[in-house]
Amino acid sequence: MFQGSYPLSLDAKGRMTVPAEMREQLETLCQGKLTVTRHFGPNFLRVYPEPEWDRMRGILAKHQGADGEAVRRLIVGSADTVQMDGAGRILISPILRKAANLDRRVVLVGDLQRLELWDEEAHARYLDAQAEAGIPEALRNALGF
Repeated sequence: MFQGSYPLSLDAKGRMTVPAEMREQLETLCQGKLTVTRHFGPNFLRVYPEPEWDRMRGILAKHQGADGEAVRRLIVGSADTVQMDGAGRILISPILRKAANLDRRVVLVGDLQRLELWDEEAHARYLDAQAEAGIPEALRNALGF
């Protein structure tokens, strides 16, 4: 399971070095094979280890009709499978960097079974807004807050 936030930089080619703690886990889990794709909502990218991406594709394949097609078009249609190189880097395609407004400073965020990749400033604004909004009632009760 992935957790934590890691401020990182994209190099001139759009490569990002995966933090060592995550790199080891990803090597074990999926031999460094990841899928990077768009997501609904705020501008960020989802980064799926291969087994989690396979599970997600299976779920998406079951949803037919216009709604399922629209979701597949965005998520599957923008998916880019990448392999960590020997230095632990992955390439974020220009199309995906543009979609998530990624420049140089980014944050890689653990989200249990997957990762998120945010523009550093957008991530800070999102967290501030979430902290201000508070915990939804259903979660507050479930978490014991």
